[in-house]
Amino acid sequence: MAIATIDRAPTAIPTELARGRGGGGPAPKRIVVAYGFWIFILSDMVMFSALFAAFAVLRGNTAGGPTGAELFNLRNVFIETMCLLLSSYTCGLGALSAELRYPGRFLIFAAFTFVLGTAFLVIEATEFAGMVAKGAGPSRSAFLSAFFTLVGTHGVHVAGGLIALIYLAVQVIAKDLRRLLCWSLFWHALDIVWVGVFTLVYLMGAS
Repeated sequence: MAIATIDRAPTAIPTELARGRGGGGPAPKRIVVAYGFWIFILSDMVMFSALFAAFAVLRGNTAGGPTGAELFNLRNVFIETMCLLLSSYTCGLGALSAELRYPGRFLIFAAFTFVLGTAFLVIEATEFAGMVAKGAGPSRSAFLSAFFTLVGTHGVHVAGGLIALIYLAVQVIAKDLRRLLCWSLFWHALDIVWVGVFTLVYLMGAS
């Protein structure tokens, strides 16, 4: 049986059309950063999902201590919710201003975002301090342990986001906008988590 032979070598793929490290080199840094950041966001959502599940299971285990209906001040919670939602709006306007190369306008919206985020944290810290003063600290019951863990973890994320905002404002002044979109996505994700906290923890807990 005859064996066919190939007389010509296969045509090489043009370098500009190649993908990966074999021909065109590694993916651009912006794509790698965005991909890694989405993995971070998804892992954060998994963590918060576990905290929500733990709170849902333990919310009735008050060990004879105060319940959410006795502790939560929905008026203050509504104010801090509005602060965070408005900060998400100003965050979006700031990101748009940065994309359009208006650094001065971005800094104005970034300042609004920072002030609103700080107000959210102050109200939350005041709530925590008042609960502890009433003897309703995280060690009082399983319900309160789950509450402080869930709400406190979200608060730590907000504080970290505000610190990152200061760093990004300096970068925008230096004309480096690469990480601003990632931060904006992170801040909006915190808003989504807070809507869940507001609904599950406060609205349902106060009823």
